[in-house]
Amino acid sequence: MKRRIDQEPGYVLHTYPYMETSLIVEAFARRFGRVALLARGARRPRSAMRGVLLSFHPLRLSWSGSAELSNLRAAEWSGALPPLAGQGLMCGFYLNELLLRLLPREDPHEALFDAYGVSLELLSTGKSFSETLRRFEKRLLAEVGYAPLLERDAASGAPIDPSRRYAYEPDRGPMPLNNSSSELSVSGQTLLDVAADDYARPQTRDEARALMRMLIGRRLHGQALHTRSVLMELNDL
Repeated sequence: MKRRIDQEPGYVLHTYPYMETSLIVEAFARRFGRVALLARGARRPRSAMRGVLLSFHPLRLSWSGSAELSNLRAAEWSGALPPLAGQGLMCGFYLNELLLRLLPREDPHEALFDAYGVSLELLSTGKSFSETLRRFEKRLLAEVGYAPLLERDAASGAPIDPSRRYAYEPDRGPMPLNNSSSELSVSGQTLLDVAADDYARPQTRDEARALMRMLIGRRLHGQALHTRSVLMELNDL
């Protein structure tokens, strides 16, 4: 089914060359989710889109055609963010890779789109990289239907005890440590902190990183994230 979309808020997640002068653009659009767009002639020196189709900048995108691969008709700046640099830039690429790997095409996630924009703003400040990543990872898992259980024992349904340690089983949730064979254990306080998006404790930051890595790895079915290996070398974000 053909359609025409005008001035849709969006971000570029990734581009790659197509033919001699064009680009395939993987974009994240507010009302349409992840979409694939053909930017004809975008690699030509005089193309109006050549310097616009950049990651981490809010855009207004106009396209038409089929849902499978539409023709990008126009791309315009929509506000500005301070440029990402250093670790913040790598964190941005990590968020993009998560969206490319975990979001199916044409699956709208307006709340996640807004959370992505907020995350980019936070990364541009050069502060709280790990906290920003953990919040986004948790939101993304919830949006794709795998929200982690954090506030109740998966075995009994009892509230999490902040003084206890729990084994986290990816398909069930936190279990009493002595009743589970899970390789990952976390403190009850960490689980409650993650539920509240509170990463002030160093132990919470460390355990939350391991927890999210395991949960996301489960959804990727063994596929490696290229940006994660780089982040692990940059202070293990």
